[in-house]
Amino acid sequence: MKTLMTAAGLCVALAGAAWAADPIVGTWQTIKDDNGNSGQIEIRECGAAICGTLVRSFDANGKTFKSDSQGRTLIWDMKNEGGGKYGGGKVFSPDRDKTYNGQLVLSGNALDVKGCVLGICRSGGKWARVK
Repeated sequence: MKTLMTAAGLCVALAGAAWAADPIVGTWQTIKDDNGNSGQIEIRECGAAICGTLVRSFDANGKTFKSDSQGRTLIWDMKNEGGGKYGGGKVFSPDRDKTYNGQLVLSGNALDVKGCVLGICRSGGKWARVK
């Protein structure tokens, strides 16, 4: 009986670990881009990596609109490097129509986004967790 209870407890613990989402998973509000627009990015686990899709767009006045990039994956192949740092993937910036080597740093409900190309880095600002 004791062995059965131990095995059941181990199964529950392993199942809980398998269902635990990466802390970056959620919806994030971006800062305004060069055009004054902002958006909400849904970040999720994509296999062993992290990816993010633009799910809502806002104009300079904060009103929602359907942008050409809505539904597009803007973050992909990011790996959790530990300590709240994510890297090794790409970040696409719709306002500049460029893809960057991405760097994300998670700190509580803030996500610092940066992208680099040929040693030149651009800050995507600090995004705020929506949910």
